[in-house]
Amino acid sequence: MNRRYSLHGKLAIALALAVSFGVVLGVGFAQLFSEPRTAIAVALLVALPVVLIAARSLIEPVMLLLRGLTGLVDSYRDGDFSISLASRRGDELGDLTRAHNQLGATLREQRQGLVQRELLLDTVVQNTPVALVLVDAGNRVAYANIAARHLFNEGRTMNGHDFAAILGHCPQALRDAVTRGEDALFGVELAGQEEMYHASARGFRLASQPHRLLLFRRMTRELSRQEVATWKKVIRVISHELNNSLAPISSMAHSGAELARRGDLARVGAVFASIGERARHLHGFIGGYASFAKLPAPQLQAVQWRAFLDGLNEQWRFRIDGPVPGEPAQFDRAQIEQVLINLLRNAHESGSPVEAISLSVLRVAGEWRIEVRDGGPGMSDTVLANALLPFYSTKRSGTGLGLALAREIVEAHGGRIMLGNGGEGGVGRGLSVTLSLPAAR
Repeated sequence: MNRRYSLHGKLAIALALAVSFGVVLGVGFAQLFSEPRTAIAVALLVALPVVLIAARSLIEPVMLLLRGLTGLVDSYRDGDFSISLASRRGDELGDLTRAHNQLGATLREQRQGLVQRELLLDTVVQNTPVALVLVDAGNRVAYANIAARHLFNEGRTMNGHDFAAILGHCPQALRDAVTRGEDALFGVELAGQEEMYHASARGFRLASQPHRLLLFRRMTRELSRQEVATWKKVIRVISHELNNSLAPISSMAHSGAELARRGDLARVGAVFASIGERARHLHGFIGGYASFAKLPAPQLQAVQWRAFLDGLNEQWRFRIDGPVPGEPAQFDRAQIEQVLINLLRNAHESGSPVEAISLSVLRVAGEWRIEVRDGGPGMSDTVLANALLPFYSTKRSGTGLGLALAREIVEAHGGRIMLGNGGEGGVGRGLSVTLSLPAAR
């Protein structure tokens, strides 16, 4: 509706009519009464009730509209956007009413969109195969999807229940995974079959209250496929290496037998030396796979950094970058030494100058960070993405177990390993390998 009158105009017209009415009464009563004060008093007595009644009739619709707008705002505050006001006024108050109605329609559409998105999200979350549990600060379940109910509570609802009480009826492996509160793989027996799960936990604040989100993803099929793929790759690598070693050994053994038959004993020794060299190479190759498969659990002990680094420096030269911490660390000395020797060997074999190879140890919050840098060519993005995978190697004679074994050892300590370009010599040059080990046990 277009505005026909303004509120100021209406009030001005009403005021003009009231003044005109009073003037007319004053003039009329002045002719009836000879005393002016008497005429004015009588005129006021007659005009005042009429003006008050007229003012009330003018203000009453405005007050009703303002009360309606106040109630409309209260309904918006309560989340109810279904109410609207009908007004045929053509002034500013009519514009305000229509603006409120448009606001209500917009909020109503947004609420419907949010409800639809929430329904879609709840449908997706409820039907996802990942078990999802949200617990509040009091360890009560605020939300659990269908997969979580089947995993923890035999399909029954969990919302509002004490999560610790529900865990009391779960398998020990599942309880341990929740108690650790960190990313982990664990196995649990369900319906007579062993199932592998990946557990992760994240903390955040919801409605200003701390909450914890637990995710449990079934990994049995993925791990089975990965295991088959890994075994196929292992078989291919071992078959290739065995063929590369056994074929020359067979050929040289035949040559040695032929030389012995001819009586050329001078050349027989060289043949057997070559056979021994290939056998030693094959033994080392098989030994590398065996060490990766039979990695023992780390035996933690107190290690002084100065003596530990001096021992490493005697085997592979490097520069110590920064001060050496005086506080001892807790890790398996032999295993971490094996990791660092492998990293330092790689740094020397990268073509880096010896003076550009450095090692630093730094205490950051609750962990030790050991960083090995070199000044070699670094790694491409493809090599960086695959360098920590078992059996991946860019060296013709490499087994692809060095960095994979380092990762296995570091993760067995509860730490992690990270690779990146940008070693000594500036960004884009060299390789940086960082080991993070827990400082507190």
